[in-house]
Amino acid sequence: MSNQDVTHTLEQINRGFAKRHRNISAIFCKHYDNIKPIIAEMQINETELSEEKKMLIGSYLTMEYSIESSAFFNPSMIEDFDQSNLEKDEKRVVISFRATGEGHVSSIVFRRGIIDKDNNLRMMKIGTDIEKAEILHKMMYNKKRIMSKLAEMHILDIYTSILNDLPDVFEYSAFKSAINAALANSVISKEVKEAYEEVIWVMDSFYDIQFNHDFDISERVIFPISDTESRGIEDARFVRFVDDDGSENVMGTYTAYNGHSILTKLITTEDFYTFRIMPLYGEGAQGKGMALFPKKINGKYAMLARIDGVNNYLMYSVRPNEWKNPRIIQRPKYPWEYTQIGNCGSPLWTEEGWLVITHGVGAMRRYCIGASLFDLDDPSKELGRLPEPLLSPLEDEREGYVPNVVYSCGSIIHNNSLILPYAVSDYSSSYAVVDLKELLDALKNSKNELP
Repeated sequence: MSNQDVTHTLEQINRGFAKRHRNISAIFCKHYDNIKPIIAEMQINETELSEEKKMLIGSYLTMEYSIESSAFFNPSMIEDFDQSNLEKDEKRVVISFRATGEGHVSSIVFRRGIIDKDNNLRMMKIGTDIEKAEILHKMMYNKKRIMSKLAEMHILDIYTSILNDLPDVFEYSAFKSAINAALANSVISKEVKEAYEEVIWVMDSFYDIQFNHDFDISERVIFPISDTESRGIEDARFVRFVDDDGSENVMGTYTAYNGHSILTKLITTEDFYTFRIMPLYGEGAQGKGMALFPKKINGKYAMLARIDGVNNYLMYSVRPNEWKNPRIIQRPKYPWEYTQIGNCGSPLWTEEGWLVITHGVGAMRRYCIGASLFDLDDPSKELGRLPEPLLSPLEDEREGYVPNVVYSCGSIIHNNSLILPYAVSDYSSSYAVVDLKELLDALKNSKNELP
């Protein structure tokens, strides 16, 4: 193209899209920078390219994507770190959602709101732009933990010779160089080659992401990044975690899906700007729907999970990313949960016990929300379970992206009430308010109910 054609074409693009994006020229330049190695391989002298040509090239590597066009569902609510400048009995909250767009690819999005003294939820105005985080891959690895994960995957023997030559803590680049050298060996078997590629796949699942501070929380989107989540990030369950020393951060789990298999991941943040992401491992981390307790129990992290897709399990661990020895604590008991029972987010501490909001799947794959109560010191002991659903799909909530479903990924307690956000057949989200005393009384009395 001539310089005149470049200028004219770029001007038309800016006229059509500049109002829709913050600093679209910077986006075009960033996307051009991503392919500088390709420009070099084409033996093009980059210094001869004008800034307009670079931006135009970047525009051809850019597309708009509607992250919420198909579904907006499975909310998880936590207390915001900032509780300043509020009226009495108000609480500022952050709500995460699973947003699904073109191609059924899911991302994590956030909203901020305030619950007033009457438990009315006022949502804050959302931003108009989308911020894609900068990816910071973790560079150092613990050899012992990597070997444990490989043993769990039954492929440790293949890597013994490579790992033996590495120090106890090694850089990702060193390991990848050793793998690439082994892959260059033309005599390795197909099985070994696939195993080498698989471990790179797992290690690429460790990374940090960083958002700019000039974007509102509603504009920060956690998109699928690694190959393990290429087909979506599903059902994040966040919790405000308080450690034994009183320090706090937000921790959560989500399911990474690549179109063929799932990998459960842990995500942590202290400010909603920087997030650390890592895969969970152990035989207890093989299923979906893992939910972390908001504090340690007897000095250990505790986690709920649905390992077999049917029952509720409990696990303990000294590390938040290693989960072994799962133990069944709940099985389907009532007709509305005969297909499966699982959690709807992290347990909630009450003086009467751990309140666990559950989901049950019954006939016609109808999802309902229930509630159970467990012992504070020993959450394997069920103290009560509602014989009927706490929440079922109403007639006007049955139609949607996935019909006949109400589902939640995390609730909070406010003003002696359970604030329960939930998805409505996956096309939208709402919330319900339940009197906490009435709920706990019903749970304590439920032991007298016959199944």
